[in-house]
Amino acid sequence: MLNRVLTHELRLFFIALQFFTRVPIPRWVGFEASWLHACARHFPLVGFVIGAVTAAVLWAGHALFTPAVAVLLSMAAGVVLTGAFHEDGWADTCDALGGAVSRERALVIMKDSRIGSYGAVGLVLMLGLKAAALLALPLEWAVPAVLFSHTASRFAPVLLIRFLRYAGDLEHAKAKPLAQQISRTGLGVAAAWVLLLAVCLVAWQAAWWMAVGASVWIALLGLLWCARWFQQRLGGYTGDTLGASQQITEVLVLLSWVAALRWAA
Repeated sequence: MLNRVLTHELRLFFIALQFFTRVPIPRWVGFEASWLHACARHFPLVGFVIGAVTAAVLWAGHALFTPAVAVLLSMAAGVVLTGAFHEDGWADTCDALGGAVSRERALVIMKDSRIGSYGAVGLVLMLGLKAAALLALPLEWAVPAVLFSHTASRFAPVLLIRFLRYAGDLEHAKAKPLAQQISRTGLGVAAAWVLLLAVCLVAWQAAWWMAVGASVWIALLGLLWCARWFQQRLGGYTGDTLGASQQITEVLVLLSWVAALRWAA
């Protein structure tokens, strides 16, 4: 019985990994539409994997090149690994909600594969803020900040799916399997992944406790703002706004680590 449960959870993790990244998964995993909904509980764990890769690139880049090159290589690794999945959602959200358009028009804009001025500016500013935040951190802080930002930010979409309704065209939605409320168990598992990493980071280096604590609270406040924004403009979330929430949460976590370092100094 236990082996069956663990095998199923491993299968769900691989489904989430396949959904968020370009990493190939074993053939034995298979696929069922219901698994894509259930695998949301492991979104933060996938974020940890992405964070581990980008943090490793950042560390190696610092050893071989300059800090600026290391940061850009780390960010590039994340984009390649995920196929700019969340960045695309952020850009589409900026295009759709940047101007004063109706809900119906905003949903149409989100379906357009072309990027507009709001999306381009939003994407440049988002990437610039991430780079600036990482350059402001010494390597011993930047590595855990990257790891925690990628992990915690993947919890943001889980919360939106849990507490908001789907606002798009359900029949033609790419994220249709996700357009269902996540169970309390699923939410608890996702939160546990973030909590586990937070505890491990603080246990590894006590000096990081302020950064971890501050980033959690700031990220939650930012997510509350996102939820209110999406609810007012769209009446809920879409696949693109889930990506936007991840990007906003990720940069807020990084900025919180910068602020915590300056406060500690």
